[in-house]
Order: sequence, then structure tokens, then C-alpha cells
Amino acid sequence: MKKIKTYLITGTIIVSCTLSCKDKSSGLSDPCTDINVFSLNEDKQLGQQVAAEIGVNTVDYPILDEAIYPIAYTHLKRIRDKILNSGKVVNKAAFNWEVKIIKNDSTLNAFCTPGGYIYVYTGIIKYLDNEDDFAGVLGHEIAHADCRHSTKALTRDYGISTLIGVIAGKDPGLLVKITKQLADLKNSRCHESEADEMSVIYLSATNYKCNGAASFFEKIEKSGQPRVPEFLSTHPNPGNRVGSINEKANALNCNKTTPASDGQYAAFKNSLP
Repeated sequence: MKKIKTYLITGTIIVSCTLSCKDKSSGLSDPCTDINVFSLNEDKQLGQQVAAEIGVNTVDYPILDEAIYPIAYTHLKRIRDKILNSGKVVNKAAFNWEVKIIKNDSTLNAFCTPGGYIYVYTGIIKYLDNEDDFAGVLGHEIAHADCRHSTKALTRDYGISTLIGVIAGKDPGLLVKITKQLADLKNSRCHESEADEMSVIYLSATNYKCNGAASFFEKIEKSGQPRVPEFLSTHPNPGNRVGSINEKANALNCNKTTPASDGQYAAFKNSLP
């Protein structure tokens, strides 16, 4: 494991860090300023361990077998790759960007662990109306990994030394707890806003509507249903987020209004059990 370098200067510990979405090349208007003390490789290590834990927990995470549902995974990977190949994902080459589908029609959720391990519930795929909306949600989740929000939040909650111990395999019990926390993580206002904005930036370089995520928020808000997913339940509220997403789209001169691939998205939904 690569060691994290620390330097003691006049009583203050300065921790070396790597670039995330706060890099000026990302296009963010007001990036979050919190520091991540972990290297990109350590993000990947933690993500691999969390993915292994999810893989054996078939009760909480009944993952669809790709060998049995190849068409569904082909569609999911096609949408993922279109976003990753936008040229806007800062850590595209650094992370694995694996995708898994969790069979749970009653859950409107998706989450992404450190290192780019993406999990999407069948409930959210079936709930959405077109591929642009789903691409907006997927872009939002990719942004959480790309901007390394999870390791920032976990560092805040557990401290540096504790997480290093988890990566080294010293506390399997805490790894189980962290796995559940990542699936249910409520991000900060800044992290949620940053993920929304990065989703617009990613999609602006594709044939999707770059404000695709806004359509999802609008449907959630109009439905008034109580099962709002965890990753949408934190502030700012859906209405404010729609406004912010559309504002960013206007700033990027995005004028795409026609959904990109309704026929393919219908085939995606029909390929699910």
C-alpha cells in the first residue's frame, strides 16, 4: 500500500493529496474545497474491498448475474461508456468503473463506491422515462467517485488512521459498516451540488440532454411519493436542484431538448426481470 506522506511544519500537519474535481480543468464553477488525504490507488483499494463485501451479501444486495442478463448489462455499459468517453471525467483512467445491477424494484437508488464501482437498483431504471434521465443519474454517481466524495466523507467520519487500518484488512467489522454507509450515504450540500454540476458537464459532451438529471428531480417532486432515494434526500431540495442544474446547462449553452435513445432505453428496461 502506498504510504500517505505527512509533513510537520510549525505544529501543523500538511497532507499531500491528488487532484479530484476541484482541478480547474473540470469546469466546475465553485468546487468543494475539502481535502482528500488518500491516493487514487487507495481509493481503488477501498472500493475493491467494499465491492467484495457487497458481492457476498446477497440478501441486502441481490446482484443480477451478467451471464444471465447480458442485454441489461450491455445497455448499462453503453450508457456508462458514453459518459466516461465524454472527455470530462477527471479520473477516467485511474478507476475501474465497474457496474452492477441490484434486483430491487421498490428502491429508487444508485450509489458509487471509491474507485468507481457503480451499483444501480432495478427500481430506478424502471422508474425513469428515458435514457437521458438515467444518464443524468448515472453521471451524478460517477461524479461522486470522480470527485472522491466518499473517501472525503469517510475521512471526516472515521479519521485517517482508522481508514488506513480498514484498507490494510485490520477491521473487517468496520468494513461491513462502511459498506452499508456507502450504499446509504447522505452527502453534504457541497458534494451533492458538485455531483449535480459535474453530471451536466459530463452530459454536455454527449448526445444526451445535459440537464437529464433535472427531469428525474422534477418527476420525483411532482409524484410526491415518500420513497425518495437517500442520494436525493439531502439538501438542497429537488426544486432548488432543478434550478441549479438548468442554470449550469444554460451556462454551457446546452440546448438539447430531445431524448437521445428512447427505443434503446425501453429495451434496457424490458431486459430486466
